[in-house]
Amino acid sequence: MTSFSWKTLVVGFLSLMLMACGTTSVKRVSVDEEIALSDRWNDKDSSLVAEEMMTDMLSFPWFRDFSFKNSGNPTVIVQSIRNKSHEHIPVDTFINDIKRSLLRAGKVDFVASGSERADIRTEREDQELNSAEGTAAQFGEEQGAGFALSGTINSIVDSDGDKRVTFYQVDLKLIDMTTNREVWNGQKKLKKLADKSFF
Repeated sequence: MTSFSWKTLVVGFLSLMLMACGTTSVKRVSVDEEIALSDRWNDKDSSLVAEEMMTDMLSFPWFRDFSFKNSGNPTVIVQSIRNKSHEHIPVDTFINDIKRSLLRAGKVDFVASGSERADIRTEREDQELNSAEGTAAQFGEEQGAGFALSGTINSIVDSDGDKRVTFYQVDLKLIDMTTNREVWNGQKKLKKLADKSFF
């Protein structure tokens, strides 16, 4: 009886241990808190790079010159920001961080690009057929973009033994669409060191 009780106790203890190992603890954290689980590009990198680069863009002479010669804000279209790095980076998130940074400052207007424009024009056609008189959005009233923003995200990975260095370089440029002049060229570099625990 004692032997049976002892075996039952051991089996029960091991079962509890296995269940405890399989339990995942989750807690809510602030979205502003940086949690670096690896040396990969993360949400904090995206927002910090966007904020710094857009602040730099507005400090260049093109913005002062535009404000001096024109009323209202310059209008920008995001053409493409390509991910050429070694990993998957959600470029749409980075583009939205850029737009939010500039729109929050109230100094630049954005116009829809690519498939967004096509979707909006389809909606406008539907309104023309089905909306009450005087409520449909009008054709031929779209705002043109004066400047085009484009760029790339690149990376280099170097490792030796227990350590790995990941280097990111974001290059962006702003083109005056009337003159094809490059009025701003921005660059931001990030370097991350990871030890063996990250691998």
